[in-house]
Amino acid sequence: MESPKHAGDIAVAVSQAYGVETMFTLSGGHVFPLYDGAVHEDMRILDVRHEQSAVFAAEATARLTRKPGLAVLTAGPGITNGVSGIATAHFNGSPVVVLGGRAPRSRWGSGALQEMDHPPLLEPITKLAFTGSGADSIGQDVEMAFRTAVAPHRGPVFLDFHMDDLFSPSAEHATETLSPSPLEPDEEALAQIARLIAEAERPVLVLGSDVWMERAEEAARDFAEEFRLPVIPNGQGRGILPAGHELLVTRARGTAFGQADLVIAVGTPLDFRLGYGWFGGKNGAPLAKVVHIGDAPSQIATHTGLSGSAAGDLSVLFWSLSKACGTASVNPRAYAPWLAKLAETATAAIAADLPLLESDSDPIHPMRIYGELGRLLADDAVVIGDGGDFVSYAGKYVEPRKPGNWLDPGPYGCLGTGLGYSIAARVARPSSQVVLLLGDGAAGFSLMDVDTLVRHKLPVVMICGNNGMWGLEKHPMQMLYGYDVAAELQPQTRYDQVVTALGGAGELVTSPAEIAPALQRAFDSGVPYLVNIATDPEVAYPRNTTGV
Repeated sequence: MESPKHAGDIAVAVSQAYGVETMFTLSGGHVFPLYDGAVHEDMRILDVRHEQSAVFAAEATARLTRKPGLAVLTAGPGITNGVSGIATAHFNGSPVVVLGGRAPRSRWGSGALQEMDHPPLLEPITKLAFTGSGADSIGQDVEMAFRTAVAPHRGPVFLDFHMDDLFSPSAEHATETLSPSPLEPDEEALAQIARLIAEAERPVLVLGSDVWMERAEEAARDFAEEFRLPVIPNGQGRGILPAGHELLVTRARGTAFGQADLVIAVGTPLDFRLGYGWFGGKNGAPLAKVVHIGDAPSQIATHTGLSGSAAGDLSVLFWSLSKACGTASVNPRAYAPWLAKLAETATAAIAADLPLLESDSDPIHPMRIYGELGRLLADDAVVIGDGGDFVSYAGKYVEPRKPGNWLDPGPYGCLGTGLGYSIAARVARPSSQVVLLLGDGAAGFSLMDVDTLVRHKLPVVMICGNNGMWGLEKHPMQMLYGYDVAAELQPQTRYDQVVTALGGAGELVTSPAEIAPALQRAFDSGVPYLVNIATDPEVAYPRNTTGV
């Protein structure tokens, strides 16, 4: 029997007006009216096994579709379990709305089940955290949440409702889904940046996740090609220039950043991934000048000296900067020697890596896995990284052919994102390959959500690099102290059997020759399938930074 309309219906209807198609959740009584509203409004409900996966799935949905994601969490522990996902969305600038349950207004202060004032906990990691003021205002409150989440700079918003308010009748709400007015960049700031580009001999253009999220990938690619600028992508900027593009110099990253005289970073923070904004100084080169460009003034770095900066709608900004470069007489041919040097460096690096990508060593070298995987990935494959050392190789050797097809936890570096991201990727891209790269440490955080993949019939290929340790900690500890503690895991743990027990499939791989056939079986299976590959525990990823 269909229940009468209530505030939960209105909340769901407003969410749909902002493009939400799926509600990610874990069942809880405080939010039953939201489920009932989803049934009434024909919104898909996708329930998971841990609230963190619900928020990670909502965040991945936002990053893949560039529309807001929705997670619904029950009161108290349901919300605290989702905090890592909300924090990840905060650091990634992902437009996620988390709707939470809350103890009844009529019992507030009496010690009701899971009674907790959630917004103060979430204020530091959201754009806005607040409690709905009543059933009559639920439409306005939900609309405010979504409007805030999608406005530059995007980010998560938390809104909870007293349980009795959700059950109460509520009037229909006419939602106005107005797009935020584009922020026009400052013309003089762009003129200064154009002059710096004109003066440079060794420029590098960094394209970050916000270029994708702002739908500015075409404008960015046109700008790079017009002025023949070497490009290094960061985060979801990967794929804006497809693998093999002549301006893509990812494999010459060290030389590019070490010898550049100008680095223009667009749509990414100048954090540990980019040396905190310090470039140049290699082989006697002076420090590079740095330009930082963001979608909002709040995203411009203040911790390092900048030679130029600009904020605004990134598509408009690229178009306007192109005009300014024309006025400044930027000569694309001037960078040809620099681009040729970087191309030569990249070619040499690729050739040097080939023996390890084809290595027959036993135990298995992690790079052999990526050598085999690269031959199987389709152009539209969505690749997800959740791990430390093993996934670091992916960042180097998996080069997307299209934008929007790469997901990693971002600068917050939270392990356990993988299953939630995979759930969302399969829903958002039903016809694409979805590949989850897991470290064995990361697998312990969320592997139970394979059950979610199975129940909802979401096939995903999972590849676990199993070296029986916390590699990102073990090797540095040994270097610092000569020993390590709290860094061991069981060798060759059968994570594949966990997946099989949950209704999926998988296998253990212990020799290099078995890798390619196992991966092919995984892609052909049509079910959640984990290829559990025992890798050499003595091999450490050769990283240049620990992020601290």
